[in-house]
Amino acid sequence: MSVQWPEKVIFCEVGPRDGLQNEPSTLAVERKIALIEGVADAGVKIVEVGSFVHPKAVPQMADTDEVARTFRRVEGVEYRALVANLKGVERAMASGITKVKLTVSASESHAKANLNKTPRELIEGFKECAAFAAAHGMEVSGAVSTAFGCPFEGKVPPSQIREIAGRMHDLGLTELSLSDTTGMANPRQVFDLSSMMIKEFPAVRWFLHFHNTRGMALANIVAGMQAGVVRFDGSLAGLGGCPYAPGASGNIASEDMIHMFHEMGIETGIDLGHIIALAGQLRDWVGHADSAVLKAGTCAELVPLTAAKKQG
Repeated sequence: MSVQWPEKVIFCEVGPRDGLQNEPSTLAVERKIALIEGVADAGVKIVEVGSFVHPKAVPQMADTDEVARTFRRVEGVEYRALVANLKGVERAMASGITKVKLTVSASESHAKANLNKTPRELIEGFKECAAFAAAHGMEVSGAVSTAFGCPFEGKVPPSQIREIAGRMHDLGLTELSLSDTTGMANPRQVFDLSSMMIKEFPAVRWFLHFHNTRGMALANIVAGMQAGVVRFDGSLAGLGGCPYAPGASGNIASEDMIHMFHEMGIETGIDLGHIIALAGQLRDWVGHADSAVLKAGTCAELVPLTAAKKQG
């Protein structure tokens, strides 16, 4: 049976938020802005610029208001930010951000560790966020975190994820993400869950968000595409991690993901060379990276090198 690969995928850069929120030190505002502007200039059409949460909870995001007010907007690029409550939505609006993202864990243990509330309590609180956003012309998307496994509870039943997604959808959200917060997903699980959610909620635009904790993120992306998902998150240099999920490591590196798409002949509209340069700059700023492309280069770079050696 032949696989129907998508001709084009949609990519969201989450490095300025998810990539930096677990770093031991806070990147300077000017450098955060350079990343946001850089990925937009490279052709990325969706950028997660930061989170509007309490600075004591995530101190690395304490300057998101300043970042959001200052960076240069590129026409046609969607800039979104993570929020946890109505206060966050209000801060986002005041900073010029017109799209916010609400996240709830499919796992009760993780939800309590992260925001000290159960998933049901969180979604109940999201009602005022959605109402405020609708009244002020803002868009709202959502994410179901620990969708493929919880560090405290293990695998999460698909029925539980479907219930959470349904409650988010009832708030009027038509864009949702399935997030592998601790890198516990496997390709078969991704294919099955993605297929089920697309069937259950056909009007929803589905994103997949993978951490590469156990080296399966690219395989999981392939499985997601096979199930019909065409929207994916990534983080420059493979940075990231959740402060409230033990063992969580970085996201799949944007440059690795985009490189794979291009090698597969799948269009992204993104300048890979520009993204690799940004990822290298970020690696130098923070002192580390988890990126195969930064280590080995691209396949396109390898071919002329091999040819030159033969000629020599």
